[in-house]
Amino acid sequence: MSHVMAIDAGTGSIRAVIFTLDGQLVQIAQRSWEHKPEPGVPGSMAFTTDENYALMVECIEEALSLSGVSGSDIKAVSASAMREGFVVLDAQGTEIWACANVDSRANEQVSHLFAQEGVVEELYALSGQTPALAAQPRLLWLKENRPDVYESAHTVLMLSEWVLFRLSGARVMEPSNGSTSGLLAMASRDVDPRLAVRAGIRDDLVPQVLEPGSVVGTVRPDVAAQTGLGTNTLVVVGGGDAQLAALGLGLTKPGQVLLTAGTFWQLNVNLGAPVADPNMKIRVNMAAVPGVWQAEAIAFHPGTAVRWFRDTFAVQETAAAKEQGRNPLDLLCELAAEIPIGSGSVVPIFSDVMNYDRWTHAAPSFLNLGLEGGPRLRAAMFRSLLENAAIVSDANLQLVSSFAPINDSEPVTFAGGAANSLIWSQITADVLGKDLQIPAVTEATAQGTAACAASAVLEGTTPAEVASRWLTWSHTVSANMSAHEQYNEVKDRWRAAYGAQLELANAGVTSPLWRAPGA
Repeated sequence: MSHVMAIDAGTGSIRAVIFTLDGQLVQIAQRSWEHKPEPGVPGSMAFTTDENYALMVECIEEALSLSGVSGSDIKAVSASAMREGFVVLDAQGTEIWACANVDSRANEQVSHLFAQEGVVEELYALSGQTPALAAQPRLLWLKENRPDVYESAHTVLMLSEWVLFRLSGARVMEPSNGSTSGLLAMASRDVDPRLAVRAGIRDDLVPQVLEPGSVVGTVRPDVAAQTGLGTNTLVVVGGGDAQLAALGLGLTKPGQVLLTAGTFWQLNVNLGAPVADPNMKIRVNMAAVPGVWQAEAIAFHPGTAVRWFRDTFAVQETAAAKEQGRNPLDLLCELAAEIPIGSGSVVPIFSDVMNYDRWTHAAPSFLNLGLEGGPRLRAAMFRSLLENAAIVSDANLQLVSSFAPINDSEPVTFAGGAANSLIWSQITADVLGKDLQIPAVTEATAQGTAACAASAVLEGTTPAEVASRWLTWSHTVSANMSAHEQYNEVKDRWRAAYGAQLELANAGVTSPLWRAPGA
């Protein structure tokens, strides 16, 4: 039987996922990895290519072994990856430098670009990216601090295409992940030399740009021997993890909205034209579908916050859940459901609304706590975290709607871990004032990546067509519009409180949850 494989190079792990050609998930193998700081370089987070390739090989071998699928039955393989991370090759194809997405060594270079009149505005208008997360400042850091590496550089690969390079030897870049480098122009979905020149770096580092679903070769014989894949296995272009998740969930048309709720809550709105935010608060990436772009806004650490609360404050609830053989987060959600809208006036200070231009988050805190304490206060605090994630996502959606049309006739697609919670889903629907459709798909990024691979095997199909055939839905959560109206006051109170706390963080009185390089 024919199969395809998706390789997903995420921030915290790499996975090999096998699917049948009709979209059935067969097997997952996963390895955690760490991105190590470079000694003596503050903020650095290197991507160790040889160590991480070895982990990729282990995942492929294990997925094949556990599934019983032979390497020759894997007809095609594609890759997705965390955005922003990249690898630099020399002319001979040696990996001479690499960094993960969380690398922030180039704070000085980001500040330098922001200080130049009109430069950041021009870069953003052309690419939808600011230097805060893009590749230009880190390449500028190489130029200034590792000139020998910079002069030897020949090709920049995003991590999804680094996987393809390791498998096949091909050097390419694709638009969805490539757009997060800041080196591709929105309108053309291709290289624009101005994006490098205006940033003070070379304009010859980007390889050929190919769309998702393009075949770049087959698995090299030495890689086949290491992994168990076949030498006839096609190697196919994939893309950025968030964009391929949208593809895997069938979101390929302008105006559609995806809210992915995991460690971070990521809002993606499909655009029918390469339109940038006139206020430069929202990031605009290229979608994994030609002719579609995506406005992107992120709420920082909602998933992290609920786990932190569980481990720090909810000792009694965690113990009770374990006695009942339950997940403590499920019990906490049930207790939160007993607290009225507004969380008993507890105000959560965690993620701020997206501000791509100069992004800083206030110090994590709870405001307006009562002194009565006890289980009810803990339940109110926990509910405030659930409401906070939804409130920030709603504000992000409003920012996008100020410059791009949103299709209000369709529900918002709500995916990720939080979508498994009926209570959190209902709170989110009520805050947004929009129905939510919950996919049955639990591996959206891997499924979107596999759809790219399958489109190369199933003649006459595109990745979007394959993904739509595979898609199934779980259920819909209807918004309670009366609750939506009640949340308006909660939102206003949160905005006022957050603004005051952000001033304290900016003044150095408190420590921000996160501050973008150069902010």
